[in-house]
Amino acid sequence: MKKERKDGLFNITPPPLVDTSRGLPGMKEQKLIHEGLITESLPNGMFRVRLDNEDLILGYVSGRIRRSFIRILPGDRVKIEVSRYDSTRGRIIYRLRNKDSND
Repeated sequence: MKKERKDGLFNITPPPLVDTSRGLPGMKEQKLIHEGLITESLPNGMFRVRLDNEDLILGYVSGRIRRSFIRILPGDRVKIEVSRYDSTRGRIIYRLRNKDSND
């Protein structure tokens, strides 16, 4: 905010330290974690995931998985984090080990 002083200069006040536009500080959005099966690989790191409760959602790879170069292929079981506000898309946070592979 700019306020003009008596000498013609402007006094600039810094913004508040706490962002009050998005709720209380330190509170994170509650996310639901599901397990599912990758059914289809889509462009740009997106996947079609069938959850254990038979819902079909769109999943994208989290930054930690992307940084670690973890390969996700159709047929893999994953943990996916789904927002309470948009249950049609989620973030893939963990690739579960297959029981029959020798990884």
